[in-house]
Amino acid sequence: MRAGPGQVLAGRYRLTDHLEALGAFAADERTGDVVRLRALELPAVLIGDQEPDGPGAEPGERLVRRVATVGAAAPRHARLLQGAGAFVEGDLLWTVEERPAGQPLDALLGAGPLPPYRAAEVAADLAGALRALHGAGLAHGNVTAASVLVGEDGAALLGGLLPGVAEEALAEELGGPGGRRRYEVRAALVGPVAERWPLDGGPAGDCWALGVLLHRMATGRAPYPESGVPELVTAVREGRRVPAEACGPLGPLVERLVQSDPALRPTAAEITLELAELLARAPEPVDGPAAAGAPGLPGPRSAGPARRRRAKGAGAAGRSRDRHGGTAKAETVPAEAAGAARPPRIPPALLGPLLVGGVFLLLVLGVAAVVLFAG
Repeated sequence: MRAGPGQVLAGRYRLTDHLEALGAFAADERTGDVVRLRALELPAVLIGDQEPDGPGAEPGERLVRRVATVGAAAPRHARLLQGAGAFVEGDLLWTVEERPAGQPLDALLGAGPLPPYRAAEVAADLAGALRALHGAGLAHGNVTAASVLVGEDGAALLGGLLPGVAEEALAEELGGPGGRRRYEVRAALVGPVAERWPLDGGPAGDCWALGVLLHRMATGRAPYPESGVPELVTAVREGRRVPAEACGPLGPLVERLVQSDPALRPTAAEITLELAELLARAPEPVDGPAAAGAPGLPGPRSAGPARRRRAKGAGAAGRSRDRHGGTAKAETVPAEAAGAARPPRIPPALLGPLLVGGVFLLLVLGVAAVVLFAG
């Protein structure tokens, strides 16, 4: 089944655009909110030709229940996008997530790496969301640039929780709880995205993924090769990666986050504190080509809860840098307050007569001096 604009799914989500990479925006007709729908294709082995009440419907329903359980247990946090559950329609498993106005982080990184202190701001927001999740006994498992939304106020919002759960549940449904078959299914679902292949899961795996994402934000690339899943997994296991020196002031934190021993990695709470200290020492902005060439991000990062708006889009161009390498709206200086706009001390109409009088006075003084010295 393939859906298009205007079609209503699950009796409430009216699609507003075409499916792209099995994702689409929709309007929730019950709440009026804009949501993001993501779909996973269910193999025929999970669907079969059974009636909806028959045995063929059971695997899909199990997946929906697993996703719904995590969604219900997820805490509410200002930096965490809320999931609204999952449903099966046709041959697709859909997950639903709120979608305020903003831009995906992966799209913004397409313009190049972020200044280190702007990357630190984004990471601090994500660490706060992870801290809330870990405190609720949950792990995220899908901390990637594609799962992060940068809101209009510059705050970073962590999404992708339910799509990540759906992918892991489908890999286990098709490949079993472990082994080669599950690895192959997961590789096909996830692909060679470095953040998705930690050596360990749980909260420590999320912190490792945040370290990889920090490296990506600061340098424009992952610290591990992403040419294919086998090459990526082998490099992670062997610890072959690009050193973090290029991450600037974030380098020491990145090194500790991506180390192989999970017991030595900082927790989400410790990451939050360390990034706060780093941002407190951030230098004042420096005007120049380096600042002008950095990719734009919407608005200065807000210290309070992110604004949840239903309008689409977020302008990111034509804004000046803030002290951490972020952006802020340019301030307009009134003309009467600028020195160039001050009125002249001498009215223009008097300049001509004053000049003629001055020349005449100099001539009189010159004649008087000649007479005085000649006499």
